[in-house]
Amino acid sequence: MATMASHTPVPDPTVATASRQLTVGFDLDMTLIDSRPGIKAAYQALSAATGTYVDADAAITRLGPPLEQEIRRWFPEERVAEVSDLYRDLYPAHAITGTLAMPGAREAVAAVQRHGGRAIVVTAKYEPNAKLHLDHLDIGADAVIGSLWAEAKAEALRAHGASVYVGDHTGDVRGAQTADALSVAVATGPCDADELRAAGANVLLDDLTGFPAWLEEYVAERTRRSV
Repeated sequence: MATMASHTPVPDPTVATASRQLTVGFDLDMTLIDSRPGIKAAYQALSAATGTYVDADAAITRLGPPLEQEIRRWFPEERVAEVSDLYRDLYPAHAITGTLAMPGAREAVAAVQRHGGRAIVVTAKYEPNAKLHLDHLDIGADAVIGSLWAEAKAEALRAHGASVYVGDHTGDVRGAQTADALSVAVATGPCDADELRAAGANVLLDDLTGFPAWLEEYVAERTRRSV
C-alpha cells in the first residue's frame, strides 16, 4: 500500500511537463534485486581467498552503502582498496546466479517504459557487476550508473533528468532529495518504514508490486498539470 509522508514537501509534478521525458531512477540491491544470497557467497569466497573471517550473515543485513564500508569492519585500512578489488573480481563467479529479482521489479521497470519513460539504475555497486545482475535477471534498464552512494546519486539523477528515485535505504532518500526528485521508498531493505519516513521519503510502498499503480496516478497528475 502506498502512503504519503505528509510532513515532507512533495516536488510539484508540473516541473516534469509532458514535453520532458519521464525518467525514473531505481536503486539496485534490495530494491530491484535480492542480492543477499549472492553477496553472502561472495563474502564467503573472499574469506577463503584471504584467510580472514568475514561474518557474511551480518554483512548482508547492511546492504546499501559502498563496499569499502563493510570491508573496513574486517580488514585494516591499508588493505581496504586491495581487498575491495579482490571482492569485485570474485563477485561474478559467486554472486550473480544466486541473486533473485525482487517481487514486482521487472513490472516496475516495464511500467516506466510503458508510459514512454526511461528507467535507469543508480547504485553504489560496481557498475560492471550491476549490469551482470540486470542481464542475468532480464531486468531491462535503459541505463546503469554505478559507484554512487547517497547524496552522490544526485549526480546521475540530475544528468539523466530523473524526476523520481526509488530506493530502500535512507541514503536513497537523501540522493533523491539532493537531486530535487520525488523520493519513493520501498520497505524491502535494511531500513524500515519508520526510518524511511523520518528521512523524508515522499511516498512509501510496501514493495515494488505497488509501484505500477502509483506510477499510473503520478503520470496522470503530471499530464493533467502540464496542459
